Amino acid sequence: MIFRQMYDSTSSTYTYVLADASSKDAVIIDPVFEQLNRDLALIRELDLKLLYSIDTHCHADHVTGSWLLQQKTGCKLGSAAAIGAGNVDVALKHGDRIVFDDHHLEVRATPGHTDGCLSYVLNDQTMAFTGDALLIRGCGRCDFQQGDAATLFRSITEQIFSLPDSCMLYPAHDYSGRTASTVKEEKAFNPRIGGGASETDFVGYMDAMRLPHPKLIDIALPANMASGKPKEGSCPKEPDWAPVRINFAGVPEIDPEWVAAHANELHILDVREPEEMVIGETRIADSRIMPLGKLRDHLEEIPRDKPVVTFCRSGRRSSMAVSILQKAGIERVANISGGYLHWRDEGLPLAE
Repeated sequence: MIFRQMYDSTSSTYTYVLADASSKDAVIIDPVFEQLNRDLALIRELDLKLLYSIDTHCHADHVTGSWLLQQKTGCKLGSAAAIGAGNVDVALKHGDRIVFDDHHLEVRATPGHTDGCLSYVLNDQTMAFTGDALLIRGCGRCDFQQGDAATLFRSITEQIFSLPDSCMLYPAHDYSGRTASTVKEEKAFNPRIGGGASETDFVGYMDAMRLPHPKLIDIALPANMASGKPKEGSCPKEPDWAPVRINFAGVPEIDPEWVAAHANELHILDVREPEEMVIGETRIADSRIMPLGKLRDHLEEIPRDKPVVTFCRSGRRSSMAVSILQKAGIERVANISGGYLHWRDEGLPLAE
């Protein structure tokens, strides 16, 4: 099975991708609206077929990316039936299964943080995705969205702590850089509900907490009740100067064939260092030499009347050039995918 864990630093949210290694059928859990291009890049680069985008609960700290992913991939949207969110294809209930080829996620209702909290357990019970019900050495708060500490205690002890001790636990958030835990660890060390804590212990702890309201709650909740569909009903505007795509590293890329066909509309920068120039190799036609090591000191020489595309031998270091140019305020910029080698292999025009 293919498994990836991704992180949004703004909301401290983990997004998970699971896929069958043979068929590439995939599921994404808790996508973040602003991370659409990152998630699409992973799906594209791993050649995955996204079947479902599912959320663990109605998040109060970020807007889900589910609706956007559906527009781009055609996947089905799933969230708890208890939420009653709009634009949902699969209203999930306790005991349902989310199937992706030979694998499935068992849906377990784990309310208490909110009424509509779900946890997803892999069919072999080696992994569980606990949303905000159970965090690493913590748990979700119970003071809004119909939260109830006694209900959360029962959800955790009956639905999560009943899993094998070795089961890996993956939460929706972590604020200290921790990535995963196990049932055994949380039973032993979770300060709120571990170590044999009783329901009275847990409820007393949770009732004594005094936490500030989530900053984005007034934005996130209404948006998530629509599965992340913007009010205007359309996807955010993307670069309109070229068919640019963002790779999984966050770098805007463009195919060499498009660059060759539109060379007169672009500034093409060759950022290879002098020692990289190999005898017998040549340059991309109409390109300008600007070694990466000197780029920061010559930014004022880069024209801004046209979009800028960069390349090096393989397209790796020229991605750094893109970052430098973006930080300098050049918005219409992209890296030529595969660099000079890709350009040459496609038989595209080279300098005389």
